Amino acid sequence: MKKVQLELKTIQENALRVQESVWEACIKAGREQNAVQLMAVSKTRPIEQILPAIQAGLRLFGENRVQELSQKAEFFAQHQAVCHLIGQLQTNKVKYLPALTDTIESVDSLHLGQEISRRYSQAGKQAKLLLEVNIGAEESKSGVAPEQAGELLAQIQQLPGVKVEGMMCVPPICEGDLVRRYFAAMRRLFDDLNSLLPAEKQMTTLSMGMSGDYLYAIQEGSTLVRVGQGIFGARDYSRPVG
Repeated sequence: MKKVQLELKTIQENALRVQESVWEACIKAGREQNAVQLMAVSKTRPIEQILPAIQAGLRLFGENRVQELSQKAEFFAQHQAVCHLIGQLQTNKVKYLPALTDTIESVDSLHLGQEISRRYSQAGKQAKLLLEVNIGAEESKSGVAPEQAGELLAQIQQLPGVKVEGMMCVPPICEGDLVRRYFAAMRRLFDDLNSLLPAEKQMTTLSMGMSGDYLYAIQEGSTLVRVGQGIFGARDYSRPVG
């Protein structure tokens, strides 16, 4: 019992520490203190581990799988917390999402956008979308190619029941100035595409940066960072998540 209590206390302390580091990074970068949202990536984490993060003041969470999000949706609602779907999404799972979340961060094809549009329109809701960009052109990762992002953005913006709120990326694993180059390239793409949009369709969210590189992402203009291990510690995939 003492070990569990210590673990939960550590999660709460980590959440406070990461939030403070985000604020400090914003100020260091010459940005407003609250310019960047902190998302706690709660995938594979049981709700008893998520609660300390909520007690630390976090209200934005990210889940990778529709089934797991479904298991936790009531818990998030009870605590006035918001959860985004951030993992790769299959079209046959979209039908479950209107009842679970209003934001999907991993849209990388017109086909997927069309299915989201259809399902959310049927439910009388609007989905907020982030386009996932494969900024490092890695074959192992999903995401639209940077040079095709503008075309996909234009196509999805014409669909009913959806609104493109912004873009997200997961850069190649690297450190320091190398990872900053990818974040900088993503920011340039975001700004370039935004400059072509009318005011009412301007994107506001640039989701980039995770536990190992979020400070660099903030320096390069991220508005939302996704931190999992930095808050919850190493994942134990053998544990139940409900």
